[in-house]
Amino acid sequence: MDAGQGYFIGLMSGTSADAIDAVLVELGTGQQRFRLIATHTAPMPTPVRAAIEQIVTAEDPPLEAAAALDATLGELFATSAQEVCALAGLAPSSIQAIGSHGQTLRHRPERTPPFTIQIGNPAIIAERSGITTVGDFRSRDIAAGGQGAPLVPAFHQWLFADPGEHRAVLNLGGIANLTILRPGGPVQGFDTGPANTLLDQWIAHHQKGVRYDENGAWAAQGTVLPWLLNALLTDPYFSRSPPKSTGREHFNLEWVRGAIGKRDVRPEDVQTTLAELTATTITQALHSWAATTTAVYVCGGGRQNQELMRRLAAGYPARWSGTEALGLDAGWVEASAFAWLAAQTLAQRPGNVPAATGARRPVVLGAVYWR
Repeated sequence: MDAGQGYFIGLMSGTSADAIDAVLVELGTGQQRFRLIATHTAPMPTPVRAAIEQIVTAEDPPLEAAAALDATLGELFATSAQEVCALAGLAPSSIQAIGSHGQTLRHRPERTPPFTIQIGNPAIIAERSGITTVGDFRSRDIAAGGQGAPLVPAFHQWLFADPGEHRAVLNLGGIANLTILRPGGPVQGFDTGPANTLLDQWIAHHQKGVRYDENGAWAAQGTVLPWLLNALLTDPYFSRSPPKSTGREHFNLEWVRGAIGKRDVRPEDVQTTLAELTATTITQALHSWAATTTAVYVCGGGRQNQELMRRLAAGYPARWSGTEALGLDAGWVEASAFAWLAAQTLAQRPGNVPAATGARRPVVLGAVYWR
């Protein structure tokens, strides 16, 4: 069997750090090249989520706390891998590898020197699960001069590209990233800016115990504040040309508060404005970089935000649907991508797309921790 074929597990924890998603997939060739076998979501324990939040938002996080969290998340990721194996009824020995994205603490590709940090110790995952584990996917791309993100365009191209349709795949995670799939042309991908992260942070700050705006219901109650939207849109990130990537280091509540200043605002109007910001920056990116796209396929948690989806469809004329239309549920695309990237690593095939990340060349991604 080719090293890139067989059973693989993908583990993903995104910017919101609300859960660990695990998938078990079978990779093959031809018409049978991808099969989603089992899925599992484990809510992030409240104390662990609080620890992640504290470190992510700290200007100078304590080293010991970060190291302890790395080990704690390694244990949680390992448990999720074991759970999805059990759901599939497969023994660990039958799994080729786990691909673990880890939890991002810092993403600074523009610094000198550039760096990115994902924790969730892969050595612990491999030891506890008994399965070869691939982690630290982003560092090699950065070493090759890239942004280290986004890494999913290669998977989107492999699974979703079609020779007869100019497609875009939009991931609405904490950060929105766009993959442009042109028939016969090179794949392109980049982060457009915030998706759910500002919406989640703002509602969590104003409504105790609420982690996200379900279906965009709160945003639907407010009114867009044009002065605030225009102030946010002046951020230089939005006018930069790809390749580019970003994170909560840039787009956070302090960034929003800086634009509001001392004005008296209704919180729901800010939520509505943030939803419009997400929709506007995404649709502007489509108009600028993918103007002939006729179909946009959406994945990630934001796919469930009906208000956000309404604003997106109003801002760009295309056929909008979830990736379910292409055979993969929108909630499992990112975790599946890291299962596939692990397969690429074991087969010693590149996993990055230089046109998306800005790397000097295609490189094999990740560090391998053998079973």
